[in-house]
Amino acid sequence: MPQSLITVATRGQGLYEFTTEARAFVSGAGAGEGLLTVFVRHTSCSLLIQENADPDVRRDLDQFFRRLVPPADDPSMRWVVHTLEGPDDMPAHIKAALTQVSIGIPVIGGKLALGTWQGLYLFEHRDRPHRREVVLHLGA
Repeated sequence: MPQSLITVATRGQGLYEFTTEARAFVSGAGAGEGLLTVFVRHTSCSLLIQENADPDVRRDLDQFFRRLVPPADDPSMRWVVHTLEGPDDMPAHIKAALTQVSIGIPVIGGKLALGTWQGLYLFEHRDRPHRREVVLHLGA
């Protein structure tokens, strides 16, 4: 079973597309049919399949989650206890819990079965830049 570990460099909160890398992995594996499992090895970021045509979609999603779960130093978040790693850390864990850290994508005819406007994204929930590890596993 082919596997690969890719690194997604982030510059702070936001969505970072890595569809091209996932497609290249599937193409290089030479599989006709199967399932690509994508897994992120962190607890303060997540994965999304989302529209990749209009950047406003990514901006609006980012703003929605910032409003839904503000930093721990926001007055509405006084209940947060875990603040040792900064005011963005516990909110990042909450956002990751609300989304997903693993995604399965069918492979049909040697290609990802994504829709026309769908892209694969790492959703960074921390303010600082990070190097995030994403595991790609192609199963039959």
